[in-house]
Amino acid sequence: MTGPLDGVLVVDLTRALAGPHAAMMLGDLGARVIKVESPGSGDDTRGWGPPFVQPDSGDRESTYFLSANRNKESVTLDLKDDGDKELLRELVRRADVLLENFRPGTLARLGFGTGVLAELNPRLVTLSISGFGHDGPEGSRAGYDQIAQGEAGLMSLTGPGPEDPQRVGVPIGDLLAGMYGAYGVLAALHERERTGRGQVVRTSLLAAIVGVHAFQGTAWTVGGQVGRAQGNHHPSIAPYGLFHCKGGSVQLSCGSESLWRRLCAEFELDPEAPGLATNGERVGNRAQVIELLERAFADTAPEDLLARLAAAGVPAGKVRTVDEVYGWEQTLSQGLLVDVEHATLGRLQLPGPPLRFFAPGPDGETETTRRDHAAPPVLGGSDAEIRAWLTGGRDQVT
Repeated sequence: MTGPLDGVLVVDLTRALAGPHAAMMLGDLGARVIKVESPGSGDDTRGWGPPFVQPDSGDRESTYFLSANRNKESVTLDLKDDGDKELLRELVRRADVLLENFRPGTLARLGFGTGVLAELNPRLVTLSISGFGHDGPEGSRAGYDQIAQGEAGLMSLTGPGPEDPQRVGVPIGDLLAGMYGAYGVLAALHERERTGRGQVVRTSLLAAIVGVHAFQGTAWTVGGQVGRAQGNHHPSIAPYGLFHCKGGSVQLSCGSESLWRRLCAEFELDPEAPGLATNGERVGNRAQVIELLERAFADTAPEDLLARLAAAGVPAGKVRTVDEVYGWEQTLSQGLLVDVEHATLGRLQLPGPPLRFFAPGPDGETETTRRDHAAPPVLGGSDAEIRAWLTGGRDQVT
């Protein structure tokens, strides 16, 4: 395994999605990630399904677990057992990064509070992910994605209208917390090069979702306006959204007045019509804009409509199903599917990392993106090797 984080050792004490996603991101970048799981059941997501994949022999595997644990090794430790706790202490002494997403206070009760961790390894960078923050009046609450989506305002902005709030179709709070967490770890590792000391990085599902409120946040904090769900159309740009046509629909975006004029020219509409001449006017008259365009598109099938919009230079696209995305040549061209060899399931295709790396040179760029990804581990798949390594049975794990 090679990459920008080659040589960095990560101890992953997390389970479910936010922490495992952060650890997987670090593993994708070349860090060696040792996932510590409880004996017997392991990470909670090993039991989250269907769908499951059942090998010819052995235990079934959850596709949920497979989504967040590539490029890791698995060791089982009982953190209530003195011997296993000593093995974890030895792991901490050797580690660069430790990730945990227990409820606030749990790790300290197990004997691994941040002070203990810093004493064991002053250079350790610790990432702690919680539901609502480690302190504050509600810091002790458990964190579950859909609850956080509701509490952090995201569901009030999502759905067909204000009376029908809906969650995002993936656990976006978990994923964002993992992404912010990995981002914080990288910053702390960089600072360690200057100071020689590690630190604790904290984030939460609440913080991660508030962190992506973007214009909806400032609409309130600066503009005094509370955003509400309004379906598949942008609250501040028009036209921008999903439009019905003959036998289907397309999405288009006119983020500038020049794009609006191109759209109107293609469909013989008046861009200066009363109430439609500026973006602000069109936002205020959104229903009129939608009706106007859907009437213009009514006799055109989606593929033909997309071709006309492309010819006019208007950004547009279709709404693909997940299977269509993974069969799309553009997806494949970006390295977003990787082949791995699983210990019990054999050859698998998994969604791949979203980053690519290139070395510039006088004759152009040479791609240096990592290709040798490891499949998510079976529970305790590296028990023997890692225990031997930590107890002096060998000087490295192979």
